[in-house]
Amino acid sequence: MAVELGIVGLPNVGKSTLFNALTKAHAVVASYPFTTIEPNVGVVPVPDERLHNIAALVKPEKVVPSTLRVVDIAGLVKGASKGEGLGNQFLSHIRNVDAIAMVVRTFRDPDVPHVTPELDPVAGVETVQLELVLADLATVERRQEKTRGAAKARPADYEAELAALDSLHKRLNSGQPVHGQDLLPLEATLVRELSLLTAKPWIYVANVGEEDMPDGGLLIEPLQRLADSEGTELVLICAQCEAELGDWPAEEAAAYRQELGMQMPGLDRFISAGYRLLNLITFFTTTGGKEVRAWPIPRETSVLEAAGRIHTDMQRGFIRAEVVAYDNLMAAGSVAAARERGLVQVEGRDYIVQDGDIIHIRFNV
Repeated sequence: MAVELGIVGLPNVGKSTLFNALTKAHAVVASYPFTTIEPNVGVVPVPDERLHNIAALVKPEKVVPSTLRVVDIAGLVKGASKGEGLGNQFLSHIRNVDAIAMVVRTFRDPDVPHVTPELDPVAGVETVQLELVLADLATVERRQEKTRGAAKARPADYEAELAALDSLHKRLNSGQPVHGQDLLPLEATLVRELSLLTAKPWIYVANVGEEDMPDGGLLIEPLQRLADSEGTELVLICAQCEAELGDWPAEEAAAYRQELGMQMPGLDRFISAGYRLLNLITFFTTTGGKEVRAWPIPRETSVLEAAGRIHTDMQRGFIRAEVVAYDNLMAAGSVAAARERGLVQVEGRDYIVQDGDIIHIRFNV
């Protein structure tokens, strides 16, 4: 299960630089708008110290982290939903992502022009949000037209759907994103079916200059107030710095981050924020000493559902799960020692997986 995150923002805010830093895919980066024409897609490992600590105990042949799939699309400008710039054709590339990371420029660089008269992070957010709302409005209107056509023959069958669509249309037409609103069951069903962009959770990623690390400088303050008012997480990252440090030896890169006042890599903070945004946790499996693997799942997932994420045969033939908490495994020093101490619990199909659980599924083939 790869968690998918769409990167959006105005042109020249550093989306592709961030993508490069995340994936090392070397997407084209240049200081003029619309360098990114086709979407860039990359899969990056999710950093998790626990995975490597478990591997140090088990000493497997293979270590497999959970992954984050990142989709970077062309910059959006005012009027994108109506075809300005490269138009809204690229919004279709992020309709199926799990969440959205909105990259906002707060760095100053005379060699990288910005597409607005003044560098105003809040205005940039408002422009992108409005284009997403307008794109959703167009999606709802197309569905309304189709449903009205079907309702001509059987009006009673489509009365409830038309009312739900009308409600969504009114919300979007007033400039409100769908995310965070109280929706009736049928409205929520239509939102999922239509893959509305503004229904997705999002975070703000402030792309700051290296000289403004670690606090972000003056332009961060209004953006932070906006994020706080919405209950949205704001992650500070110097995308250019992270892209360059990715080529440095690990120890030198860590030392330089310390000089900048960064306790951990900005990319790790970014990925961790995405996990929190999606309310995900991680469980681990060890396969006879051959492999240690991390698996992302939504919080409150049963062990039966978790077994299905590993393999459908495990879910179909589930007998029981043997579970040891991460802290208990570390304290015991090995799976065998954890068993001897009674730290490995036998759980049934209704057990709710906890973050950090190491799980072994017993099943019939």
